[in-house]
Amino acid sequence: MKRREFLKTAGIMGGMGLTAPSLLSSCGYDNTLKESDIKDAYQTQLLVVGGGPSGVCAAIAAARMGIKTLLVDSGNCLGGTGTKGLVGPFMTCYDAAGEKMIIKGLFEEVVNQLVERGGALHPKDIRQGTEFTAWISSGHDHCTPFDPEILKIVYEHMCLEAGVKILYNASFVKAVMSGRMIKGAILLTPSGLEKVQADWVIDATGNGCVAADAGAPYVFGDPESKRVQPASLFFRINNVDTDRLVADVVPHLPEFRRVNGVSYRCLHWRVAEAEAAGEWDLARKSVNMFRSVEKDQWVINCSRIHNVDPTNAENLTAAETEGRRQVQELMNFFHKYVPGGENATLMGTGSIMGIRESRHILGDYIMPVQSLIDGIIPDDVVLLAANSIDVHGAQGGPAGGLYMPIKKNMYGLPYRCLVPKDIEGLHITGRCISADSAAAGAVRVMPPAMGLGQASGIAAALCIKNKTTASKVDYTDIRKELTKQNVYLI
Repeated sequence: MKRREFLKTAGIMGGMGLTAPSLLSSCGYDNTLKESDIKDAYQTQLLVVGGGPSGVCAAIAAARMGIKTLLVDSGNCLGGTGTKGLVGPFMTCYDAAGEKMIIKGLFEEVVNQLVERGGALHPKDIRQGTEFTAWISSGHDHCTPFDPEILKIVYEHMCLEAGVKILYNASFVKAVMSGRMIKGAILLTPSGLEKVQADWVIDATGNGCVAADAGAPYVFGDPESKRVQPASLFFRINNVDTDRLVADVVPHLPEFRRVNGVSYRCLHWRVAEAEAAGEWDLARKSVNMFRSVEKDQWVINCSRIHNVDPTNAENLTAAETEGRRQVQELMNFFHKYVPGGENATLMGTGSIMGIRESRHILGDYIMPVQSLIDGIIPDDVVLLAANSIDVHGAQGGPAGGLYMPIKKNMYGLPYRCLVPKDIEGLHITGRCISADSAAAGAVRVMPPAMGLGQASGIAAALCIKNKTTASKVDYTDIRKELTKQNVYLI
């Protein structure tokens, strides 16, 4: 499928989903099946739905506080975008000046374990404007190249060591509700439909599936522009002659520029050659490629698919098909146009699409992008970060985007963004937190998502222990435990 054909047929479908009866029917069950007929399979204090970076950290943080924790994921490993999606590297965890590591806690533990196993290069050693950052400077200082296969092992090891029970191949179906209180979830597993009863639930699905199904209000994408950020299918290549590739890029560094939102960076001169020959059909003018841990291995973030609704199966299927078409086009590009890429081998494509945006659950506070730009640190801060605002497709046509560095050295993310409106017994974490579209464009990347996951796990554990609600839990207790778990706060 050509990109223009995909864009013609695929549109944002909104927050559409199947009703419970139709879903049960599609699984081969009678429409009259009642919730009471579904097997009570698990009883736990905390249920974390989604085993991506945010969900993993939520589960570990709570389990370390003595909470019986069940972490479920629809796939067969932990890590989400970083493992199944092959998204890399970890973006910056330092302040805007590049002087101090400010995202610490469980994120730092993960990095240290990766480094010990030979699966990462420490961010302190990775500076902006190098092949490890796609030769990008703004917002890319102190990234962390990592090996996704070793990351799977590290996440699993840390969860099991903390006492987290992991359940793979378990897809979320429905929230179990008692009025406005969530009491667990129905899952589809190889064993059939199974119910989890839980005292508390954390939605770490990325798309806010649990919160939306439970009845929490949300917006889809950017309500003003009526669109979501484009998706990408990441892939990894090896057998690259990195010395020759670097030698081709470095003389062109003074030409790197952004024009009307469109980036002309790595290999833009080679892209121009391919375009002239009719062998470039991607909505990009350059190639985002990051050198990985091994010298001949690179992570490619260049495919771009617009109008993807990850909550709609047909739309997402078309996007994944188009993503693989674009990967093949890019492999042809490397073989034919890139010095050092002639013998590059495709190591693998992401088994899940790299989704940048879908639902934004509305919480007790909707974080505006201006508070990030101005470096506001709220009274209920649970994470400090300095990630730039990065909204793909926001301007400059299909190839463009909005990229804005912050004005201060860091900003703070408030606890209130993790508390959904109208639902009790639930926290949200990851890219579906309560923030406007542009603000979410900064904190959707993995280091902040891991920090927010740790905060949500701590808050959930305190709510369970103190028998209180998410809105009434004492922030002083949250802060004390964050500090105890090595989270950097000021």
